[in-house]
Amino acid sequence: MDITIHASFLPHDEPEAALEFYRDVLGFEVRADVGKGKMRWITVGPPGQPATSIVLTPAGVTPGTTEEERRVIAEMMAKGTYATLLLATKDLDGTFEKVQSSKAEIIQEPTDQPYGVRDCALRDPAGNMVRIQEVR
Repeated sequence: MDITIHASFLPHDEPEAALEFYRDVLGFEVRADVGKGKMRWITVGPPGQPATSIVLTPAGVTPGTTEEERRVIAEMMAKGTYATLLLATKDLDGTFEKVQSSKAEIIQEPTDQPYGVRDCALRDPAGNMVRIQEVR
């Protein structure tokens, strides 16, 4: 089989804040932006990797989601326990400096983990956990 990851979905609750973070802080390209107001689906991805994208989607809008489920999703997003994104870079310290100078909530500075990875952790504007690990 020849299977690749084409797109993954990550919730947002403020499309403009999500756009600023993924475009302006992380440097991702905006590949599509459809909808309006808070109901926007924004597709972003790393430059030079057109086959890999993240779709920033309004939280809790999947058909059949109940109001109670939407409430739980919003609570989990606020705590950073609903969704996680793992990114990688060759320059973790440089990337961390840029992220730290933004409004991103820093959870962990670059650290050598006991399981052999050096990474940092932060939350995007919606509360999603974003870990960035160093490619060695």
